Amino acid sequence: MNGLYFHIPFCRSRCPYCDFYSVKYENTLAEQYVKRLLDEIKKYDGSFDTIYFGGGTPSIMESRLIGDIIDSAKARFEISDDCEITVECNPSSVTERLFEDYAGFGINRISLGMQSARNEERFALGRAAGQAEIANAVSGAKKAGITNISLDIMLGTPKQTIESLDETFEFIDKMNVTHISAYMLKIEKNTRFFEMKERLKLPDEDTVCDMYLKTINALSKLGFGQYEISNFSKPGFESRHNLKYWELEEYLGIGASAHSLWNGRRFYYDKNFNIINDGTGKTDEEKIMLGLRLNRGIDKSLIKKDYSQYIKAGLMNETDKSVSLTLQGMLVSNYIISELI
Repeated sequence: MNGLYFHIPFCRSRCPYCDFYSVKYENTLAEQYVKRLLDEIKKYDGSFDTIYFGGGTPSIMESRLIGDIIDSAKARFEISDDCEITVECNPSSVTERLFEDYAGFGINRISLGMQSARNEERFALGRAAGQAEIANAVSGAKKAGITNISLDIMLGTPKQTIESLDETFEFIDKMNVTHISAYMLKIEKNTRFFEMKERLKLPDEDTVCDMYLKTINALSKLGFGQYEISNFSKPGFESRHNLKYWELEEYLGIGASAHSLWNGRRFYYDKNFNIINDGTGKTDEEKIMLGLRLNRGIDKSLIKKDYSQYIKAGLMNETDKSVSLTLQGMLVSNYIISELI
């Protein structure tokens, strides 16, 4: 079956590192936006076993609006009984009552934007909530019966050191969650961090690489298996929705800036809900580019170029049928993939 994605672009304020499409939250604007989403839903047919609400900050909206979207999706589409339904949440915009509402709508997975368990590191990233609020959010979700919880962490951020990561790993262990996403900070254009990049005090590249390798090792000791360059899960708790992206299964994205791979073609909505064609999907280049992000790698027959140098350098592994990146290879994955496609 396929994946269904809804982009909710609202935030209280824009984080200094974020380049995703977002607008300042207003109740009336959110009502109008959801009405437009419900109209768009009517234009499609399909069968889905994952639904994902991304942003922006979906949890900033009144819970009933998320419920309206889910109800409309269930009325229009075939939704599997075991559908994985995920909502991205900001710890500063959730309450126990919100999670109770979510559980009532059938939402069974939460992705919390933590970035770091250290307050000074979170505040340096423009996040309002501290460690206590994150813990309360995890507790509130569990009390509501939503136990499949993912935490996002960020590596290479202002005020972060390789030693300070230990506090984040200790906190993860205490929270007893099922999934971790770990991303290296990238300074993107059109962000406040880009404007102030010369003044930012960031860990150097070698330190960030050490942070990444330390993260893999620490999470492994806590029972999280790495299944993709930036994603780790307890056994059986991989993100079913995000796997569709890397495995080139079909997904339908609805909302401003939402992307789709639908009926073999790629398209996306611009901020005015115009659909922009984006070419053909599922090419061999895409299979290499996305498949090599997964720990299991890809069928080596897909690669037409000589990759032996990467095997010899310890950057790739090879079996009779497949090739994959080693941990060292993941650190330079963008370069290797660009050379192979």
